[in-house]
Amino acid sequence: MFPFAFEWVNDPVHFVFMGSLYTVLLCLVIIMHYCGIRAFLDLICKKGGNGHDEHH
Repeated sequence: MFPFAFEWVNDPVHFVFMGSLYTVLLCLVIIMHYCGIRAFLDLICKKGGNGHDEHH
């Protein structure tokens, strides 16, 4: 299924499938990194406070 494998066939179905697969995987990686960065920043911002949560 991969271009370096022997059973790869250069037809449009393979290119559409692999393109959509890599697009979805890239979107998931971007979303997970965004969530991780937001969680880290929220953790840092809450450590500096006086213990009272100002966000309801």
